[in-house]
Amino acid sequence: VQEDPYVMVRSTELEGYCIDLLKALAAMLHFSYKVKVVGDGQYGAVSSKGNWTGMIGEIIRQEADIAVAPLTVTSAREEVVSFTTPFLQTGIGILLRKDSVSQEMPLFHFLAPFSKETWTGLLFAYVLTCLCLCLVARLSPCEWNEPKREENHFTFLNSLWFGAGALALQGVTPRPKALSVRVIAAIWWLFTLALVAAYIANFTALLSAGSEQLPIQTFEDLVKQRELEFGTLDGSSTYYFFKNSKNPVHQLIYEYMDKRRDYVLVKTYQEAIQRVMESNYAFIGESVSQDLAAARHCNLIRAPEVIGARGFGIATPKASTWTKHLSIAILTLRESGHLEQLRNKWWESRCRHQARERWAPLQPNALAGLFLSLGIGLAVGVVVALLELSRRSRRSAGQGQKSCCTIFIEEICTRLQIKENTRPSHETSAKTSA
Repeated sequence: VQEDPYVMVRSTELEGYCIDLLKALAAMLHFSYKVKVVGDGQYGAVSSKGNWTGMIGEIIRQEADIAVAPLTVTSAREEVVSFTTPFLQTGIGILLRKDSVSQEMPLFHFLAPFSKETWTGLLFAYVLTCLCLCLVARLSPCEWNEPKREENHFTFLNSLWFGAGALALQGVTPRPKALSVRVIAAIWWLFTLALVAAYIANFTALLSAGSEQLPIQTFEDLVKQRELEFGTLDGSSTYYFFKNSKNPVHQLIYEYMDKRRDYVLVKTYQEAIQRVMESNYAFIGESVSQDLAAARHCNLIRAPEVIGARGFGIATPKASTWTKHLSIAILTLRESGHLEQLRNKWWESRCRHQARERWAPLQPNALAGLFLSLGIGLAVGVVVALLELSRRSRRSAGQGQKSCCTIFIEEICTRLQIKENTRPSHETSAKTSA
């Protein structure tokens, strides 16, 4: 079957992984061969009439001696042909376009470096430390000379402000005088220094890995979403895997594909890759082939979950003497590292180097919650300032003859008014001299 990178036509010759494998096997077992591309372009499945199509059918009808291709070893195929030891291990994966599903960044994304338990523990440690600061400052005689007359600067509110300033790595007042208070302050500084370092490290890693995170990690995620269509090769072993599976999630996938088979099932692997790249479509297929697509098309990626571990084997006629010889030769090639060399040769990725050199500016949605928090903090500060001013205006209104609103407006105008230059002008000086 002509499929990149297993068998490809270059000029008038065939090349690819399977061609190199066939050459290596022929050199070891000393046989000559003639390569023939399968007539219907299929790997092999049972047709509606009960006959086998594709490569399996040609082996059964003795139109070919062996079938060298990414041919998945299945129980149904094993009943009619014989398979060698697998030369490639694979499974079933999900191929996606990286930007096919919108990744909505959480509003408070900047809180993600720490878990909820960690933030709760941090809040508890903060309040407890501020309480200890307030208590020790009141108990220590070094913080005030005359407790009955002098006011202690470490009130609870000032202690909260002191702790918050240290948490943000900013110096704030009041400054501790007593040794006991300084010990608590130093321990809190050390704690906050390590905490901030851990937060920055986690947040940096989170932002750098943001583009790598996929909203679809598993087959269950694929079933739950509604933005992507998904399908597989029509009549492939992957299709029958989901058809025969008893797993509820796999059954949902099969029902979806079966109901929409005219729209979601594809005829060739190249058609599947093209559809993934051009539309909102996820392709379910052999993970080893999807790795190749992701290596050659940098906007494609395979989801982490792989199910249905299986292998690609060479098909031979039932009870053929060549099966054992080919299996031993494949094991020899694997033990010598030759199969790994072939894999590296035909699966070479150019996207890894591009990923290292690629730089992209940070998008606003990654810090949307941080900007929102800043806006809320600024608004709260303005509102508190207005409340403080209104409180003073009510006091002044109680002492004078003006209303509270009048005094409040006058206070605002006074505080927002730009002061005029008090230096006398030259004209005024001249008049005064005259």
